Amino acid sequence: MKGHIFIAGATGVIGKPLCKLLVADGWNVTGSTRSKDKVGELTALGVKPAVVDVFDLAALVDAVALAAPEIVIHELTDLPDVADPALMAAARERNTRIRDEGTRNLISASVAAGATRLIAQSIAFAYAKGPQPYAERAPIDPAMTGVISLEQQVLNNGAFNGLVLRYGRLYGPGTWASSPPKDGPLHIDDAADATRRAVTQGTAGAYNVAEEDGFVSSARALAELGWKPGFRL
Repeated sequence: MKGHIFIAGATGVIGKPLCKLLVADGWNVTGSTRSKDKVGELTALGVKPAVVDVFDLAALVDAVALAAPEIVIHELTDLPDVADPALMAAARERNTRIRDEGTRNLISASVAAGATRLIAQSIAFAYAKGPQPYAERAPIDPAMTGVISLEQQVLNNGAFNGLVLRYGRLYGPGTWASSPPKDGPLHIDDAADATRRAVTQGTAGAYNVAEEDGFVSSARALAELGWKPGFRL
């Protein structure tokens, strides 16, 4: 085994393909889920399951400590299975809480466990209106408070190397889109591949990860992570 990785949100649409890649690469992977019903999914992937809620700080600290990871990956979201407009307001509130309080708890648990690298999921469609394609230095929309909180917590913590992957608009199995949407599309397998690469490559900071369609520039991910779109499991 190469070492230990803890994936928070391991049963999500990116978490599952990411688990497959990391296990195949030889990592010892512990993956978290809130549901006991999903333990079998993780076990089948070769992942050690940890049933824990990110908002239960004491339990999360214990779960991450037990995994003893060098690297922690933050893939936590709380979205409905379908893009129903009636469900989106509540989903945005839940995701804002995860990005703020959930990230704070995960960072506390990661620091306590001695992790040296934290990779966190963000989004490439949170930029304030301005010239396109957006590069990582462009400002985030002030209304995106959860995204801003997550990124500041990850990037400004001196206890570990923090990398933020700003994923494009996801498509593929388990997502809301079967074909590439406009404004920075990203297949879930490409997202998982970029995250796998960020485990061992890249310096601290933010990275756009999306197909090039003029909306965002992913030049940094191509140069530092060796990532390019088109990977499929």
